[in-house]
Amino acid sequence: MTRLTIRIDFDERGSFGPGKARLLELIAELASLRQAASAMDMSYRQAWLLIKAAEDSFGAPLVETTTGGTHGGGSRLTSLGETVLEHYRAIESKANRSAKQEIADLDRLATPRGTSASLPRKLRPRKKP
Repeated sequence: MTRLTIRIDFDERGSFGPGKARLLELIAELASLRQAASAMDMSYRQAWLLIKAAEDSFGAPLVETTTGGTHGGGSRLTSLGETVLEHYRAIESKANRSAKQEIADLDRLATPRGTSASLPRKLRPRKKP
């Protein structure tokens, strides 16, 4: 499936894109950074570093964690984390709607690696003499 992905670069303050957004969604859904990391096939440390990088970009915590206790620990999004995720998904949705036709056009032009027979002649790679 062809899809548009958005990454927002904040000059010297880092970036935010689909991986960090998905990680936040999974933390909200699973109430656990460890389980969210596992669901994305990444280590806990890698997930923790992604969250810390995102928090550095926004200058405040996006995730709250609680440790141990009788019911175990857990993680949840802060209100800033929820807001960041909402804005990111809104941007992504608007961009997808706006570029729907161009994405479909590019999808039709995309061919499996090594084949160009289905491309219009003017777009086919030239053969070397």
